[in-house]
Amino acid sequence: MKTVFRPLFILLFTLPECVLGQSTPALSLLTLDRIHNSAEFRQAFNMPIQWINDGEAYVRIERDKLGRQILVKYSLPELSREIILTSQDLVPKGEGNPINIEAIHFSDNESLALIFSNSSRVWRANTKGDFWLFDFSDRALKKVGKSFPESSLMFAKLAPDNHLIAYVNQFNLYLEDRETGKITQITQDGGEGIINGTFDWAYEEEFGLRDGFLWNQTGTKIAFWNLDASQVGTFFMINYTDSIYSRPIPLQYPKVGQDPSDCKIGIYNLQRKATEWIPLEPINGQHYLPGMQWVNEHVVLIQQLNRLQNTLFVWTYDTRTKELKNVYSEKEETWIDIRNLDISSDWEIEPLPLVEENQAFLRLSETDGWRHLYKIHIETGAKTLLTPGAYDVASLNKVIDGYAYLYASPQDNSRRQLYRVSLGGAGELEAITPKNHPGINAYDISPNAQYAKQSYSSVLSPNKVNLVSLPDHQTIQTLVDNQQFEEKISTLQLPDIDFSTVTTAEGIEMDVRMIKPANFDSTQTYPVLFHVYGEPAGQTVLDRWIGMWDIFLAQQGYVVIDIDNRGTPSLKGKDWRKSMYRKVGILNPQDQAAAAQELLKLPYLDSEKTAIWGWSGGGNTTLNLMFKYPGLYKTGIAVASVTNQLLYDNIYQERYMGLPQQNMQDYIEGSPVNHAKNLEGNLLIIHGTNDDNVHYQNFELLVNELIKYDKQFDMMIYPNRSHGIYEGRNTRKHLYTLIADYLAEHLK
Repeated sequence: MKTVFRPLFILLFTLPECVLGQSTPALSLLTLDRIHNSAEFRQAFNMPIQWINDGEAYVRIERDKLGRQILVKYSLPELSREIILTSQDLVPKGEGNPINIEAIHFSDNESLALIFSNSSRVWRANTKGDFWLFDFSDRALKKVGKSFPESSLMFAKLAPDNHLIAYVNQFNLYLEDRETGKITQITQDGGEGIINGTFDWAYEEEFGLRDGFLWNQTGTKIAFWNLDASQVGTFFMINYTDSIYSRPIPLQYPKVGQDPSDCKIGIYNLQRKATEWIPLEPINGQHYLPGMQWVNEHVVLIQQLNRLQNTLFVWTYDTRTKELKNVYSEKEETWIDIRNLDISSDWEIEPLPLVEENQAFLRLSETDGWRHLYKIHIETGAKTLLTPGAYDVASLNKVIDGYAYLYASPQDNSRRQLYRVSLGGAGELEAITPKNHPGINAYDISPNAQYAKQSYSSVLSPNKVNLVSLPDHQTIQTLVDNQQFEEKISTLQLPDIDFSTVTTAEGIEMDVRMIKPANFDSTQTYPVLFHVYGEPAGQTVLDRWIGMWDIFLAQQGYVVIDIDNRGTPSLKGKDWRKSMYRKVGILNPQDQAAAAQELLKLPYLDSEKTAIWGWSGGGNTTLNLMFKYPGLYKTGIAVASVTNQLLYDNIYQERYMGLPQQNMQDYIEGSPVNHAKNLEGNLLIIHGTNDDNVHYQNFELLVNELIKYDKQFDMMIYPNRSHGIYEGRNTRKHLYTLIADYLAEHLK
């Protein structure tokens, strides 16, 4: 068992008077008011930085003495500071107030900057807004696409020669001449279900794809995605509160078993003013195209998945010869993970890193039973294993100067450290993160790989941010130390936290994180709260800052337990992760219940005072455990749950469950609504009516089923709230007060 001890500054406050030589201050208790309605426990977070000058400098948004935004440049290694954009620079001509910088992107020569402002939400992210072009030579600020309505442009980007700006408006692609302002419309069919240069709801949510077009290296061509969602069904959410009449909110959303959007890739030639379509045939009539990038000014690299997502093809298309060539393929019995980012938390899909002067690409693959990094030669298909060994690569960070920088944790599944490995194929991992930085580490590495912004935390140590040199990892400057926050939490009763494992009667060993009340006494008994996710999209047993909510729960006297069952994206090999195929809602509750039964044999856990709670996929698991293992958990709280798997989106659910047309019984067995008749104990279900991810429909179908079988339960509806249930004044405090009160009523 690995025990995480409280830091020294915390222990000092718990030593007896005779040791300190003076009176010890009383340790305080949290309230939800202190957490949600005050700034008392707010961590400091470092603003994102943007590397410039090939990594010899970076810029970040700061505030001047009057609280107005400015853009500041820091040159390395001396960290000399220079304001390169003042608040006055951000005032448009003829106006009195500066625009607000939400994101900024520099031209290749860094003489121009595109500023994103006034954003609004499209599907689940704020990707639509206004763009302003700032010219550093004459300090001029010009609005891009000024003839279009406010907050209506997406993904504006300069051509490599800075002459043209491309962007999306109303699902069509446009070009704008930077000097004259002349606008040329590239695509004509956007709208009415046709999407150019961006994506539908499912592609954004499940592949993390938003920006859907790319300039080639010479600015002579633009490659872009085109989706036809015209046959995708429309789901209507209802707004009851903003008018005396209800208002439907339409959302094109492909449910499980329903056909996905048709997808193709076009190449617009600026010289010919024409689009050619890459002749890539769907696989058995349907496919996904989750990856596309330029290899050089003429050749595009494309990733193609079949609908079942168990077959991957990588193609090249040469715009000169019109040759479409398959350069790599991969098959799995279950599903293929095409992400290079962290399998435990991230879902965005990054381009395949190109190496060896763009003659090869890197891919994380599980073909040998572990998640390893491979180098694949584009011309020959030759495949080189770069990370041999019985361990998983969690994610790939950056490739530069002959090295791949990646995250792994061969000795401790709950942590993430930065390593690098040579692209030559030697396979020796070189640790970059020092041993005194446990927990979860994340790095933003400079283009020249000489510097990085490092962020890290562990269970009882909040987020810290350093600017470090690489590869020696010397701290140049601490950007965020959160010292005031640490001093504040040191005045609280803090829990003890254990990392361990539990072995079930089946012989399955699972990772466990146990948060115990302060001054834990193993001779006493404590009520138990299991927190669960349990699906393939997330790992919970991680050594990262636990947050104020879990500290609050421990102060209330609960032992809070997380367990990672089979199928969760832990770094334990492919067989562990892929064991859940076609068993979502079947295997995860089985493992969770078996682990809970073993843990509840511990003498200090009160098996008569047990509760479980989870959100989203964790809500699904909670419901299945309450219904399939009645009596094991006396109380359940399920937030924003998928109650019937047929109601979720096709990309996610079919990836892990297959097509319902082929294995409907698995969907029936894995869906909580089909087992609601077995409910015993106390159940609270919670949902937002405008949840565009897990539709409110799930909630009402479960309510109907519980009523049908005369099962009493508690429920809370949050009007017009989305999947995160955060919109509106006081919403989060109300939600967590509801949960806390329910636990107190039934566990204490």
